[in-house]
Amino acid sequence: MILVTGATGQLGQLVIQSLLKKVPANQIVAAVRNPAKAENLKSLGIQIRKADYNDASSWPTAFEGITKLLLISGSEVGTRVQQHKNVIDAAKKYGKLELLAYTSILHADTSSLILAQEHKETEKLIKDSRIRYSLLRNGWYTENYVGTVKSAVEHGAVFGSTKEGRISSASREDYAEAAAQVLTMKDPQPVYELAGDTSYSLSELATEISKQSGKEVKYNDLPENDYKAVLVKVGLPEGFAGVLAQSDAAAAQGGLFDESHQLSQLIGRKTTPMVTTLAAFLK
Repeated sequence: MILVTGATGQLGQLVIQSLLKKVPANQIVAAVRNPAKAENLKSLGIQIRKADYNDASSWPTAFEGITKLLLISGSEVGTRVQQHKNVIDAAKKYGKLELLAYTSILHADTSSLILAQEHKETEKLIKDSRIRYSLLRNGWYTENYVGTVKSAVEHGAVFGSTKEGRISSASREDYAEAAAQVLTMKDPQPVYELAGDTSYSLSELATEISKQSGKEVKYNDLPENDYKAVLVKVGLPEGFAGVLAQSDAAAAQGGLFDESHQLSQLIGRKTTPMVTTLAAFLK
């Protein structure tokens, strides 16, 4: 059986939808913090097990009968290494895993993004566990940028600190499909660098928003600290705003660019273009 953590999250639900195309529902187990939010998954015939990243004692029973694990990285930046360790330790002690797959970050071992540090530490924990692993080093989700497109149209501007750095993003659904493929294939690779087939700069994103919305939208490139201040002003916590601003600054140096096409090779089709994801958000 396949255990998917964070199964009620955006990525987790898409992974399960992709898995259902490959294996029977009774072969999928969803680990969730709040089972009440997983009724839609339960109705599909998927077994629900309560397990919390922050509670090490909640994981032993989650691994009963499990042969493959998808550890979807936690969303609480700054606490994720311990959260992941709770799952990995339980997998070592109570699981009989044939594969541990983990959603890491693009080029985690060399990335200059602050976000990469927790992923690097988690990757080390996984390697030290001696469980067979597959590291799914996911690039940026296109939704990270186009999710704020309506605000960009309203204000006539896209803000960032990427300069002309190129972003090889793909849709969240693309990455979910890749995870399902790895979980069901016979001999997955230890490491996948996953990114979109096509890349774009934020100035190109602004141009495309203008084209699709019919309203002029320009890209306003800011120094990292100024961009952080903008993010704080719109309501983001200061720490998280700093992480996002630093990610943009790293993108200016190529931190979110990749042209290996491993994602499209893995899923057997071209990745979803930014223009397609953008159109869906502008509907």
